[in-house]
Amino acid sequence: MIFVSFNSSVRFFKHSGFNIWIAIVIALISAQFAFAQDVGDYFRRNCYSCHTIGGGVLTGPDLKDVSSRQDRDWLVSFIIDPKGMINRGDPYAVKLKQDARDVVMPTLPGLSEELARRILDMIESESLLEESQFVGLQMSDEPFSEDDILQGRLLFAGIKKLENGGAACLSCHSVNGLGGLSGGRLGPDLTLVFERLQGRRSLAAWLLGPATETMQPLFSDKSIKQDEILALVAYLEHTAKTGGKEDSVALLYFFLIGIIGAVLILVLFDLFWSYRFRGVREQQVKTASLQVQQLKADDF
Repeated sequence: MIFVSFNSSVRFFKHSGFNIWIAIVIALISAQFAFAQDVGDYFRRNCYSCHTIGGGVLTGPDLKDVSSRQDRDWLVSFIIDPKGMINRGDPYAVKLKQDARDVVMPTLPGLSEELARRILDMIESESLLEESQFVGLQMSDEPFSEDDILQGRLLFAGIKKLENGGAACLSCHSVNGLGGLSGGRLGPDLTLVFERLQGRRSLAAWLLGPATETMQPLFSDKSIKQDEILALVAYLEHTAKTGGKEDSVALLYFFLIGIIGAVLILVLFDLFWSYRFRGVREQQVKTASLQVQQLKADDF
């Protein structure tokens, strides 16, 4: 696609009377900008849930000025195969694992050496900015208000729609104490997700750039707004502190709905079968009666 853009730009400027070298420079700048955008999107999809650039430590380290901590070749090797370097006993890689509370960075999809170097180029460029686009959502340690928690509950349950049209959390996830069946069962239970991700900033970063294969396509063009993230974090922090016990009422509802559903199916099946049975028997009796009448007529 880049080469098509390049050739098209050259033809356009050539036919328009522009100097061919100006056309080449402009086309190359456009191609470089497009590639930088692709690298930024890749970082947002695959790295942003664990790393910031200038926003502090999440699950993984802050990547601002990361090139000053290790040489470039080491960084490229680690980005491509983090688990392999840890297994080989590389001291710095092992320290990174310990600092991340034994969370091992996964092998990223579709990653090549060239892409790894482009990612490092982008991180170096972002590190020079006063505030990177990947600084993350900054959150205070002040207690959330009751209204924050309520707004998060409404968003989670889908009662209040996400501004960009994303699916409600309730569609796939459950939390204890939500009421009814406490949510869907396609995704994991999020009652204790605040504790699993170890705090507000990590949870907020995950919501900013969901890293799972299921959620990426759902929210790639329907990102959650920052005020919505704050509300969801408030609600999920609240559920982790107050709703850690299993919601027996929701399980009872689920059990009762299953029983009622099974009974209704059996009743409908019985009605259908009885109707079909009577219809067949009535036809058989009618045919037999006609045959008897015919025999009697033949005797006379």
